[in-house]
Amino acid sequence: MDDALARLKNGTLKLYALEAELPPEEAVRVRREYIEGESGADLGALGTFSIGIDRVVKRNIENMIGAVQVPVGVAGPLQINGEYASGTYWLPLATTEGALVASANRGASAITKAGGADVRVLADAMTRAPVFAARDIVHAKGVADWAGAHLADLAVAAEKTTSRGKLLSVTPYVVGTNVFLRCAYDTKDAMGMNMATIATAEIADLVEAETGARLVALSGNMDVDKKPAAMNLIEGRGKTVVAGVHLSDELIQTVLKTDAKTLAAVNYRKNLVGSARAGALGFNAHAANIIAALYLACGQDAAHVVEGSSAITTVEETEGGAYVAVTLPAVQVGTVGGGTGIDTQGACLTLLGVRGGGEPEGTHAKAFAEIVSAGVLAGELSLLGALAANHLARAHKQLGRG
Repeated sequence: MDDALARLKNGTLKLYALEAELPPEEAVRVRREYIEGESGADLGALGTFSIGIDRVVKRNIENMIGAVQVPVGVAGPLQINGEYASGTYWLPLATTEGALVASANRGASAITKAGGADVRVLADAMTRAPVFAARDIVHAKGVADWAGAHLADLAVAAEKTTSRGKLLSVTPYVVGTNVFLRCAYDTKDAMGMNMATIATAEIADLVEAETGARLVALSGNMDVDKKPAAMNLIEGRGKTVVAGVHLSDELIQTVLKTDAKTLAAVNYRKNLVGSARAGALGFNAHAANIIAALYLACGQDAAHVVEGSSAITTVEETEGGAYVAVTLPAVQVGTVGGGTGIDTQGACLTLLGVRGGGEPEGTHAKAFAEIVSAGVLAGELSLLGALAANHLARAHKQLGRG
C-alpha cells in the first residue's frame, strides 16, 4: 500500500489503475488517502460502508474513494391496485429533506384508507435518437423516407445486439439537412439506455450504408435523455404511468384537514395555472421529491428525475369527495442492471418485491413504475392538503427543518 501511495505521488501510477494492482477495498483506501493528502480534507467518513465493492468498481463507479450514505425512511403501508403491482407496499425513500417521508406517509394513509390507488402503465418505450447529416433537403427527405420504409431491416440490425430488447418504432424528424431518427425500444426489466445505445449504433451503420447520410452523433438530443423537454411530456419515454384515487369528503377532512373544493382550487391555481404561467414542463406540486427519493434508494439513474418530474396532477370534485390523479409520461426505471445490483439498493428493491427480472420479462420494471406513480400520488395528496389547510410551514417547523 505504501508503495502504491508513493507511486501515485510521483506520478508513476494513475488513480484509475489502482484496481489493476490491488484488491478493490485496498485500492479504494489508497485512493482516498492520496486525495486526503492532496486536498487536506478528512475523508474518513466516506470509508465506512456496507456495500460489497468488487462489482461496484467494475460496473458502477470509477476512481472510487468511498461511499456517501443517504438516510432511508419508509412510507406506508400504501395500497396499490395496479396491473403489475398489486397489494400493500412500504416505500423506501432515500432523502436528507426532513418532512418528506412524513408527507408521503400521510398521503399513503389517505390512499390506503380509500381502498388503494388504481395504477396503469399506458406505454413502455426507451428511446435513442441519432442525428445524421444529409447533402441537402431533398437527400434529407429521402433518408427519412427510407427509414420509414425499412423498419423491419432496422429491427434486424438492432436486435442482433440484444437477446431481450425489441425495436418498436423509428420516427424521423428533419431540420434542414439534419435527420433525427427517434428509435424506441422495449427493454424488458432493464431501464435500457445502454441496450438502446448499442442497438442504435447498428441502426446508424445501416442507415449510413444504405442512404449515404453521415452519422454526426449517436444521440442527437431528440431522445430526449436527462433533459426537460416537451417531447417526453407529449410522446413519453420509458414508462408512461397514471395513478388515481377517489377520496371521500370524510377522508379529505380527517386525513388532509381540508375539503374537496379547496383541494381542487389549490391544485388548479398552483399546479395548473402557476405552472403554466411559469412555463413549466411539469404541472405538479413536488413529484420530483418522491421520484428522487425512490430512485436513490432503489439504484436508479438519479438524473432521470428530470424526465420523471414532468408529471401532471389533476383534482376533480365528485359527488361526495374528489378524484385525484397523477400522470407521469416519462418514468425511466429498471430492476436489473445499473445500480440495482448494489447491496443496499438491491435490498430496497427486495422490500418492494421487484428485484431482478420478472416472470414474464418486463413485469418487475412495470410493477416498479406503478409503485413510483402511486408514491408520487401520495406525495401530491399530502402537499396539496398541507397547502389547502395552511399547514406547510408548520409541518417543516415541527420537524426541525428550516
